[in-house]
Amino acid sequence: MAGRLALAAAGAALTTAGLAAARAVADGPGAQRWRRTNYAGRPVTLLGGAALAGAATVTAAAGAPAGFGPAALLVGAVSGAVGGYDDLAGARPDQARDKGLAGHLAALRAGRVSAGAVKVAGIGAAGAAAALLTRRGTGAGALVDGVLTTGLVAGTANLVNLLDLRPGRAAKAGALLAGATLAGPAGAVVAGPLGAALAVLPDDLGERVMLGDCGANALGAVLGLRLAAGRSRGTRAAVLGVVTALTLASEKVSFTRVIEATPGLRELDRLGRRPA
Repeated sequence: MAGRLALAAAGAALTTAGLAAARAVADGPGAQRWRRTNYAGRPVTLLGGAALAGAATVTAAAGAPAGFGPAALLVGAVSGAVGGYDDLAGARPDQARDKGLAGHLAALRAGRVSAGAVKVAGIGAAGAAAALLTRRGTGAGALVDGVLTTGLVAGTANLVNLLDLRPGRAAKAGALLAGATLAGPAGAVVAGPLGAALAVLPDDLGERVMLGDCGANALGAVLGLRLAAGRSRGTRAAVLGVVTALTLASEKVSFTRVIEATPGLRELDRLGRRPA
């Protein structure tokens, strides 16, 4: 437990240092492209998401059990990188309609590759590579495990990103999932990301930063790798089923509307947030 507390502290410290660096360059050359206006019309920077991505990735790799370190580094780094690409390229006017799975598919049918499609492909490839790096055994069972690992890494990365629509929502969800999976032999993978998610919350809730695709995808990817490290294949399959169902539901149902209509979730979602 002491080791996991140390990793959590390291994740928090790295994130805090990254946030300080983001504030130092917020008004500098090139920082403008990382600025956005949030749902309440307030200016935020996506550089806080980059700070979270780096801290979560490094500490996940440091805490990973044997065989999982390279996979954690890979999924966190690639997901953060392609998420950052989507943050920048996806903001272009020609990409405005290419949102969600339907938007990416429509762009492909029109002969265009959206920034979001690049991100999806990149995270999927990272998940598949992580499955190879962490493969268990051979034969049909190993193939099933590979599909589960790929799906959990990519699906959880996407799901955390889908929650990044209100200040603190994605970071809270990430911290809760990390805390819930902290026990067990592979739990140290999420100790550092837990500290990182908690450390970014004050700036996120204060509407000074936004996680963006870079931060949310990287955090979700390392959490997905932790889920993929579970021993029970049935449990992993069930979790992937839930992640997939929520992702498909997001194409038709507003998560914000559901959260606002659900007691308990509504209060948790608003906790610490500034009035709109």
